[in-house]
Parts: sequence; structure tokens; C-alpha cells
Amino acid sequence: MSSHDLAAIWLTLELASLTTVLLLLIGTPIAWWLSRTKSSLKGPVGAIVALPLVLPPTVLGFYLLVTMGPHGPIGQMTQAMGLGVLPFTFAGLVVGSVFYSMPFVVQPLQNAFEAIGERPLEAAATLRAGPWDTFFSVVLPLARPGFVTAAILGFAHTVGEFGVVLMIGGNIPGQTRTVSVQIFDHVEAMEYAEAHWLAGGMVVFSFIVLLALYSSRQRQRW
Repeated sequence: MSSHDLAAIWLTLELASLTTVLLLLIGTPIAWWLSRTKSSLKGPVGAIVALPLVLPPTVLGFYLLVTMGPHGPIGQMTQAMGLGVLPFTFAGLVVGSVFYSMPFVVQPLQNAFEAIGERPLEAAATLRAGPWDTFFSVVLPLARPGFVTAAILGFAHTVGEFGVVLMIGGNIPGQTRTVSVQIFDHVEAMEYAEAHWLAGGMVVFSFIVLLALYSSRQRQRW
């Protein structure tokens, strides 16, 4: 395994870890709102969150590229802040990954929050627990399996990205070249042995992730 392969693996793990943390921080309030609100905006917001499930990754990557580019609204804002533009940088990959993996974190959390029901919240209210105390002392412990599922799915989905990261990050060694892009490079160069090593590792990783997810769900049922 070459140094470029190892660099791509490290970059992918770094990207997936940071993206998962950000998604849990961003996705938790969104999922909580979706699970509790009766607003007419619930449908549109839920649809926007779920868009990456049905949109081709290249479509999402293209519009993120345009939006974050030098003439896009986000690009103009980041340039005004002295941050430059995000496309073809690691930060741009993180932003794209957050959008692309959002439903894989928000939906499990929303399902976990909805499964709690009203009774535990009502019991906490009778004990004069405030909203924040109720959320951290009652909701989070009861929704712990949902957080585990969301973290696993968010991490695994980010590791397997290709279209979005290629559109936003390009193919810069050590900066934006992830494992999926590295496999593509090997195949394009007809380096099938090297591609087999990385692709086989992805297969093993995916199996372990799914096995951990199903095992976690079985333990929850017991």
C-alpha cells in the first residue's frame, strides 16, 4: 500500500469523524424539532433534509460548488470574511459531506425522539424539570440507541462518498483525495491490484459497520 493510499485513508477517516460530530450537533435540534412540531413547515423541512437520499450526488455537488464558488452567496460571504472560497479545500469537503449525509443522521434521531412518546416528558414536567433539564436528563438517555445508529450511519456514509467529494474537492493528494477517489484513480490507471486492496478494505469496513449496527439493534430488542 503506497503513501498516497495511506494519506487517502487518513484523510477519509478525518473527514468522516469531523462530519459525524458536526452532524450530531446540527442534526439533533433539527430532529427534535421535526419530532415535536405541528407546524406546516415540517413537511418542507423534512423533504429538504431527505433530498440527498434521492438526488444524484453529482447534482448536489454541482449546486454546492456553484453556491460556495467565488460568485455564489456562500463564496462571496467567505471571501468577505477573509476565508477565501471553500471548493477544492478540506473545509469544502466537510460542508459538502454534512449536507450529503444529513438524512442518515437526522432520520434515526427523529425516529428515536418520536419513539420516546409523551409520558416520560409529562413525568419530568410533573417533577418541575425545565425543558433543558428534561432534554438532557430524560430525552438523551432514552434516545441513546438512536444516537448510536445515527453516528454509525453518518460516519459510514461519509466514508463511502464519491460524487459529492469529487465535485467539490477535486482530486488533490493529501488535501481532498479520499479513499473512493483514490480507488477511481487506480482503476483509471489500470492499477487493479492497488484498487483491490482499497476496495476490499471498503467491503470489510462496510460489513463491520452493518454488523455492528444490526448487533446493536438486537441488543436493544433484548
